[in-house]
Amino acid sequence: MTWLIVLSLIVAGVVFLLLEILVVPGSTVVGLFGLALVIGGIVVSFNHYGVEVGVFTLAGALVVSMLGIGIALRSNTWKKAMHSSSLDGRVNVVEPDKVNKGDEGISITRLNPMGKAMIGDEYYEVTSKDNLIPENTPVVIVKVDGNRIIVKSKEE
Repeated sequence: MTWLIVLSLIVAGVVFLLLEILVVPGSTVVGLFGLALVIGGIVVSFNHYGVEVGVFTLAGALVVSMLGIGIALRSNTWKKAMHSSSLDGRVNVVEPDKVNKGDEGISITRLNPMGKAMIGDEYYEVTSKDNLIPENTPVVIVKVDGNRIIVKSKEE
């Protein structure tokens, strides 16, 4: 029955060490708890079965730890658990002839200095030339620089 306790302590300790490395890195508490469990299993083995079996238990614990870490760090192990879709959207896709200098719109959110504005029938992420433009304020495009749209308040 004692061998089951030793084996359980070592396996649980290795699991906690793997959690420290892969899931909650930097917390240290999980890793120290795992290390304490492994050491506890080895100490129980030394105390109950003697030096010879204790040394074999120590060697076995090292081998199991290294194999567990090696298997867990292989890239194929985590590909099954990872989210594999990619994001291909962009914030502003400004078509060259759709938005031009001098076009008018209305701010949908407060521009401080960035926010959303409706220009034509579409929403765009815009930057205000002034620091703050309240929402629902008419705006005029001052400059279109690639995907960056710079506006100012029309009321000025």
